[in-house]
Amino acid sequence: MRATTALICLTLTACTQFPELDNTISPEVGASEFPALVPLEPLLAGSAPVVSDPVQTSDALAARVAALRARARALQQQSIVDPATRARMRARLG
Repeated sequence: MRATTALICLTLTACTQFPELDNTISPEVGASEFPALVPLEPLLAGSAPVVSDPVQTSDALAARVAALRARARALQQQSIVDPATRARMRARLG
């Protein structure tokens, strides 16, 4: 069965029409020059390193954790199913 399925899939993919890709680039693009490559070191030297304050980062992270935990508690207290539907479901379960 698996061999037959694999053979059918391979046969169907062999019938695929591929798009014509010849001459899809305009003559202007084909005649244009490649962009100049520049060394990476001067670009990196001009940028300032990112420095973060560990205390500020940990305070921000602790505040986010507290907010997410509060949100989780609030979501756990909400009832998704209204009481009438819940009673109907319990009645169906027996």
